[in-house]
Amino acid sequence: MGLTGKEIVLGVTGGIAAYKSAEIVSRLRHSGANVHVIMTRNATEFIAPLTFQTLSANQVVTDTFEAPEYWNVEHVALAKLADIFVVAPATANILAKMASGIADDMLSTTLLATKAQILVAPAMNTGMWTAPATQNNVKVLKERGVRMIGPESGMLACGDEGAGRMSEPETIVGEICRILSRKQDYAGKKVLITAGATRERLDPVRFITNDSSGKMGFSIAEAARDRGAEVTVIRGSVTAEIPAGIRMIQIESARELYDAMMQKAPEQDVIIQAAAVSDYRPAEQKDRKIKKESGSDLTLILTENPDIAKAVGEQKKPGQTLVGFAAETDNLLKNAKSKLGKKKLDLIVANDVTKPGAGFNVDTNIAVLITSDGSTEEPLQTKRQLAERILDKVLEIRNKQ
Repeated sequence: MGLTGKEIVLGVTGGIAAYKSAEIVSRLRHSGANVHVIMTRNATEFIAPLTFQTLSANQVVTDTFEAPEYWNVEHVALAKLADIFVVAPATANILAKMASGIADDMLSTTLLATKAQILVAPAMNTGMWTAPATQNNVKVLKERGVRMIGPESGMLACGDEGAGRMSEPETIVGEICRILSRKQDYAGKKVLITAGATRERLDPVRFITNDSSGKMGFSIAEAARDRGAEVTVIRGSVTAEIPAGIRMIQIESARELYDAMMQKAPEQDVIIQAAAVSDYRPAEQKDRKIKKESGSDLTLILTENPDIAKAVGEQKKPGQTLVGFAAETDNLLKNAKSKLGKKKLDLIVANDVTKPGAGFNVDTNIAVLITSDGSTEEPLQTKRQLAERILDKVLEIRNKQ
């Protein structure tokens, strides 16, 4: 995949894996990219700056005050130049600096100033990688939208075996290509997505819920983010990993979801409701734990929750596109088409959750995309692949509006 015309800044820090970074530069140059290397002083102890200067055909920056052509009166020029900023290897030290906002050398200063997508390839001893401080720093960086690749597991230079090896140059360059080649056809669009399961409490320790993991909603959120959208996710209970770089609003019950949707929906361009919402809630929520009485049955009275999709449809604004989901066990097309009309949806994603590989808590899905013009069957595929298809279909609909 070509990178012609792309400006890539590569930060190299002081780890034994620094020698692999030379191959990263070589591969990027062969793909047509213009590469600028910033080295920390410790990195120069592992590999000479001349190596990167020769491979990149650009001056290598090793000190804040030794490269005036990379500095301007506004701020760090390389920070503005980068289409993507890669740090490989990324030591525990640079991860800590990035998480804390420390800017005490050229690399950390430029990282703090850049608005470009940042991709880091961690490399360190297993104990350092698994240390709570490092894992907390990684969590902070992911929440800010920094992408991580690796580390891999295997034999480390120190003789230990475990997670900590930097990903191979070919893998890192492949990820750079994927990030830079993504379509930006949702740039400027506001997309609201619901994900996960709602919980309806019986008492302080028990609730009614369902098996939704949030994987489908999060896959759509990641795809929309990568295609340039301003994404907001309203999430209930989830077991899937929460994606980075996306605004999250956490709710618990269907009524909380209803309130959040009524507040956020009017300002959105696209609304995709992938959450699994409880249709009913207990008519009465006890403020103390319901105690078991031996020999006695427990009768629960349930009352209907608000129909959130219908409410969103009733306040639909011109130019908005509404997408719903229908998880069914029988009469899939009939039930889904009924929801499409009743809830003023532009698209409904219907799936039979009884089919292997479809439904809750798996990484794949099988679906039928239904609009007023017809339906398209989507065979077994990853939820991320289906997410891309849903977003493609939404754009088709919007182009006809």
